[in-house]
Amino acid sequence: MTPAPHEIDPRHLLEQMLLIRAYEEAIVAGSAAGKVPGTCTSVGQEAAAVGVVNALSGDDLILTNHRSAGHLLARGANPGRLLAEVMGRRDGYCGGRSGSLHISVKELGVVLTSTIVGAELSLAPGVALSQTMLGKPGIVVCFLGDGAACEGSFHESLNLAALWNLPILYVCENNHWQAFVHRREAMSREHVATWAQSYGIPASTVDGNDVSAVLTAATAAAAQVRASRRPYLLETWTYRTRGHFEPDDQGYVDPAERDAWLARDPIALCRDRLVAAGSLDAAGATALAARAADHIAGALAFAEASPYPAPDALTDNVYA
Repeated sequence: MTPAPHEIDPRHLLEQMLLIRAYEEAIVAGSAAGKVPGTCTSVGQEAAAVGVVNALSGDDLILTNHRSAGHLLARGANPGRLLAEVMGRRDGYCGGRSGSLHISVKELGVVLTSTIVGAELSLAPGVALSQTMLGKPGIVVCFLGDGAACEGSFHESLNLAALWNLPILYVCENNHWQAFVHRREAMSREHVATWAQSYGIPASTVDGNDVSAVLTAATAAAAQVRASRRPYLLETWTYRTRGHFEPDDQGYVDPAERDAWLARDPIALCRDRLVAAGSLDAAGATALAARAADHIAGALAFAEASPYPAPDALTDNVYA
């Protein structure tokens, strides 16, 4: 489980981002080779996931979306079981039934991953109401993208959360792309945070490529939700540097915009800051990246060795 924020070493944040990047690069390579089903990645957004999840406690619950790998891995999910799930294998977290788009990990407090844009927003008030009625201390963290913020479910969810005083930390990873459509084509304003404020919900925007800044902002936001038992929205201003769904040639993307964001890669920013502070040298940085790559290579081997579910397991865990 993720440690408390005050116990976190900056190197740990870098290691988590490297693991997430290596995991998603394995997904990309496997998809290109026809070994892994195509899926949605969050390459370029690692700092947003790592910064937020490391601000949470073990009592908190997470609802996430179709770009969930970073959230799951930062929460402590086993990459081998995640890859097995993506590949439809028996040893995946959901027995190979969910693929990458519906993974839930109950023991880590990950209630669900939803492939339906905005669906997690519809469920978050109910989960938070349950927490409140049962007197549980944990808050509910609901991850969404700027595309989901353009859905009616976003406004319905925020309205209920404000009306019923629900302990929800909404985290909008504003990555500038809504599938194949740029946010400028779909949003009447730049930031999602201002929409939350119209419901009386406090909100802020943070540099989503700076993992330390995200951790600081998310820690403060989570503390406010915990103390007030009222909602808060944190917008992480970031960028998805790969396409909507693998494989994707990104022919619709402005190369200059993408290059500008690549120059602010969250992993490079964190690594360079640690090197400048004397906490890491070039050899150490190389070793951390190699360790992440080895970890994912082992995870991939585990997933590939996992058998497919038996046909007679088809109706397991089915209500009726």
